Amino acid sequence: MGVISINRFLIYTKHNWLQILLIVLSIYDLRIDLRILIDFFTFSTLFYTISHHPLAITILITSPSLFKTRNKD
Repeated sequence: MGVISINRFLIYTKHNWLQILLIVLSIYDLRIDLRILIDFFTFSTLFYTISHHPLAITILITSPSLFKTRNKD
């Protein structure tokens, strides 16, 4: 059972490596702002994060639609 799961995970990451990389890099770009938002939430910090990191926010919002689905024929 575990070997099948690992094999499916490797196939999944092989087909979606670019999307996973984009998500990791966008979270890395937002790491300080996310820490501030988690520790002490203010709307000014939220608006600052959205206005100064639009690409990272866009990647995170659209990430579910970026992934490919694999169907067996």
